[in-house]
Amino acid sequence: MDVTKLSQGCMLGLPCLPEDGGMYGKAPQVAGVRVQLEMHSLWQQFDQLGTEMIVTKAGRRMFPTFQVRISGMDPASEYVLLMDFIPVDDKRYRYAFHSSSWLVAGRGDTAAPGRVHFHPDSPARGAQWMKQTVSFDRLKLTNNLLDDNGHMILNSMHRYQPRLHVVLVDQRRDSQRYAHRNFCTFSFPETRFIAVTAYQNHRITQLKIASNPFAKGFRTTNPDEW
Repeated sequence: MDVTKLSQGCMLGLPCLPEDGGMYGKAPQVAGVRVQLEMHSLWQQFDQLGTEMIVTKAGRRMFPTFQVRISGMDPASEYVLLMDFIPVDDKRYRYAFHSSSWLVAGRGDTAAPGRVHFHPDSPARGAQWMKQTVSFDRLKLTNNLLDDNGHMILNSMHRYQPRLHVVLVDQRRDSQRYAHRNFCTFSFPETRFIAVTAYQNHRITQLKIASNPFAKGFRTTNPDEW
């Protein structure tokens, strides 16, 4: 997916329009849905440095956490929210410490098994989704191809784009006929990242420690030991 083709609204952190370029033919319950990324300024700070997300065998939570505000849902209809991660390109990367930059290191590895992460509150009525921030704080990233815990499987040193899917729960018996009309997809360019097993850019480490309330224990250590 070429993230440069996403709507300008997404790039500015404004309410994001679906990435399919429009809502023509979509069900009225999803046609008006808009999504706004929370902690947008923090995501931008990381993006300017080149966001890195740790992946481990056991699974690691994302920071910043993917959180959104949703509007435009039908309050009485039920929706399922889920996320997936798609490769930004078919490249593998390496970090050049002398230039503090990421460089293409060759062709990417075979894509990891595609998975989706369902928000644990799914399904829920639109009124519930819209009344508060929706947080995907339980989502974990892993590089274990044999993971059986439902974590998102990613290849280390590859770049990914998180995506949010809003799916209308259609009670009709022939709902499969309308599947293409009952969902919309949103993504924000500033949330893309490179999966790593250890942080490469020390400025990413510093920003994570400074902005993550769960990283207070690291703040008392010698920065040279990070």
